[in-house]
Amino acid sequence: MGCQVGQMMLTGEGHSDWLSGCSFHPDGSKLATTSGDTTVRLWDFSRGCCVLTLSGHCQVTWGCSFHSCGHFLASCSADKTVKLWDLKSQLCLLTLRRHTTSVNSVCFLPFSNLLLSCSADKTLALWDARLGVCTTTIHGHLHPCNHASFSPAGNVVASCDSSGVVNLWDIRKPASAMATVDAGSLGANQVVFSPFGKMLAVACSDRLVKLVKVDSRAVSTLSGHSDGVQSVTFDHTGESVMSAGSDGLINMWSEHELGTKTER
Repeated sequence: MGCQVGQMMLTGEGHSDWLSGCSFHPDGSKLATTSGDTTVRLWDFSRGCCVLTLSGHCQVTWGCSFHSCGHFLASCSADKTVKLWDLKSQLCLLTLRRHTTSVNSVCFLPFSNLLLSCSADKTLALWDARLGVCTTTIHGHLHPCNHASFSPAGNVVASCDSSGVVNLWDIRKPASAMATVDAGSLGANQVVFSPFGKMLAVACSDRLVKLVKVDSRAVSTLSGHSDGVQSVTFDHTGESVMSAGSDGLINMWSEHELGTKTER
């Protein structure tokens, strides 16, 4: 596979339970983490420690996302809410309530106040983070939705659910999915667009990473994990994919293995 062992930069102790997600600050100087202990923590790389703990959720926090300005952070939780935090004042500005059960992912559209969430209630929601208002609810999944993300252009959303279905949505016409892809019989845990928006990477419970060409819906696979794949991301060039699994491994896949040279 060509996987290489990376160098450990920071080990932080602070959470009292397992970690569920993380998000880099836009300037790369900090990392936000979510956990089974219901908190969100902010870590400073230069200081090598936790510099802020955000408490307010009453159940496990699943994920978080920075606003592009870096001053605000959104978090989502099994308590059915999304919270928006002001990192300067260290206060919760808004609590967003719409979903009827666990909110499993949240993300900002870059350079925008548009916020996307998905839930085990099988829906996605688009929010105006300035007003705290849900502007659109998207229905279509038949099973709990595990993750959703924006395309680089911001006009398309990809979502995945616990049955392995990946849906693509035009947010201007969200009444029905513009495309549906079967990513396998087991759950799809995370879905992300490549930087140029022409490929999806899907982390799957069947121990595989699925690569989906957005235009043709063709699916290829990357194998290397011995347990379910929980997380996946592209590097900023789109030439590499990193995946993390329940087997404790982080795998890195090269451009040769992805076959993405034609994407640009």
